[in-house]
Amino acid sequence: METSAAIELAKHTLMAGGIVLAIGVLTGFVAQKIKIPDVALLLIVGMAIGPQALGLIDIKADSALNQIILLFGASYILFDGGASLRFAVLKQVWITIVIIATVGILITAFVTGVAAYFVLGVPWIVALLLGAVLSSTDPATLVPIFRQIHIRDRVAQTVMSESAFNDAMGAILTFTVLGVAMGTSEFSLSSSIVDLLKQSVIGIVAGVGLGYLAAMLIAHERWGFLSEYAPVVTLVAVIGAYFAADGLQASGFMAVFVFGIMIGNKDAYGFRMDQGEARKLDEYVSTTAFIMRLFIFMLVGAQVDFSLMGQYFWGGVVVVTVLMLVARPITVFACALPDRRAKWSVRELLFMCWTRETGVIPGALAGLLLGMKAPGAQMIASVTFVAILMTILIQAPTTKWLGKGLGLLEEK
Repeated sequence: METSAAIELAKHTLMAGGIVLAIGVLTGFVAQKIKIPDVALLLIVGMAIGPQALGLIDIKADSALNQIILLFGASYILFDGGASLRFAVLKQVWITIVIIATVGILITAFVTGVAAYFVLGVPWIVALLLGAVLSSTDPATLVPIFRQIHIRDRVAQTVMSESAFNDAMGAILTFTVLGVAMGTSEFSLSSSIVDLLKQSVIGIVAGVGLGYLAAMLIAHERWGFLSEYAPVVTLVAVIGAYFAADGLQASGFMAVFVFGIMIGNKDAYGFRMDQGEARKLDEYVSTTAFIMRLFIFMLVGAQVDFSLMGQYFWGGVVVVTVLMLVARPITVFACALPDRRAKWSVRELLFMCWTRETGVIPGALAGLLLGMKAPGAQMIASVTFVAILMTILIQAPTTKWLGKGLGLLEEK
């Protein structure tokens, strides 16, 4: 009986995977034809085929399969995003990235928390906990958008880098506020800063080390004996970078992002791949990232709990509107304007104000709070679902239109 049950589970999982791939490819094709980022359409289709609608797939949010897809999928998408960044551009805007991914998180969390306190009528600490969960942007959403829409390099790379680096800060802030809310700790600014620095430095070191090693093995003139196996090397190294950092209590997502930057800039330290092998690697990475995108956003859509979301829907809409139209602009202008080196134009800042999609990472934090029975966890999960739907369905499809209107769209 156990063997039979295992086989049935395997068949069910394989069938669900086939459905996601088949419908996802068609959805991606439609998104391409109507010229909108596919993440928005994938989310809608995921909701339609989930257990609360057509019931074609039913993969639980707390299942091992779902967690594997989220961890590896988000990691590989981050690697893909990092590989598209260039040192020359990052040198111009690194100050903005650091400030907006640290101080900016605090500003966003506070403004959103104030809105939640007055709109939802929850205690201050619960409102701030919601603000902390929603404070970070989502690289798994933003990286694919900028892969499909060619916005001015320094703007796109700033937004993608911020989204990768602010995950650690968002998670630290969330669990710091949670400790206060549950009475297990007191807020300590110094310990939070030390924790952030530790996570950041270890994550960056792990990414740099493994990135350099992988680049050497696939592109070094003498030691690049694995050049034909470059796609497999990236898979192993992405997993290795994540767990190397995670095992040292640092940000695994930051490590894989930095790893991607190292691979994407291997020419800068003298490594060259054969043109055919480089093209093969690019095609493999883009295809794998697309498959991960299908699974992540269709599963996120399928797991939206309509009954839970409905409990705080209208209040959540107001809070998320404040997040999008008040908290984000304040954050961008307060953090980017002081960077005299970057010399941001008003049009560039306005564009960055609009690109702050909420997605996988805040959703995962909300799920953790539900599992831990944190104060206000039901409300936080409900508003987080609303934020995911609103930001992806409103901001993602309008990114190209806004970029064109502000004169930031580039043809490539």
